[in-house]
Amino acid sequence: MVLEPLQSLTDEQAVARVLSGETGLYELLMRRYNQRLYRISRSVVRNDLDADDVVQDTWVSAYEHLDQFAGRVRFATWVTKIALYEALARASAEDETPNMEDTELRKLLESAVERLPEDHRLVFVLCELEQLSSADTAECLDLSEEAVKTRLHRGRALLRRDLAERIGAVSTEAFPFLGARCDRIVARVMERIALSGH
Repeated sequence: MVLEPLQSLTDEQAVARVLSGETGLYELLMRRYNQRLYRISRSVVRNDLDADDVVQDTWVSAYEHLDQFAGRVRFATWVTKIALYEALARASAEDETPNMEDTELRKLLESAVERLPEDHRLVFVLCELEQLSSADTAECLDLSEEAVKTRLHRGRALLRRDLAERIGAVSTEAFPFLGARCDRIVARVMERIALSGH
């Protein structure tokens, strides 16, 4: 487990220390962004197990290419982009059907988000669930900021039609990824990194 004082490190400081040999600090970065990566992955592959795999593969890939992170964009944006590409590659290979569970309000929101067209869905997840700025979302998706704002506006309108006023109260609770699931992913990634010998 990462020690509490290290929480104050910026992402860039943590990356520099991981690159200089403090591999254990990679856990700090994973715990900061696991939920974001899970949410963006889950919105693409549409099931929990595949999303878990995407998150693991993302972190291993990011670690293997960490020396290529040049700081031109924020680390969070860089790793989110890797997750998005991993998820899109898996989704196109497997063509999953949507999870339509709707027994609770949170499940209703997840289902409604899944029913959005993919270009609106990805923007909604990054802007609304992950609270990324339109500029960071544009960078992640290789879009103009104007296109992000348009897609977000249209996505919200589609969701309002589907869920009326119920979105706001549960949006930050959708696609949870904390506790044991996060611990499991961190442990698996650290194990894979150790075995890879990088």
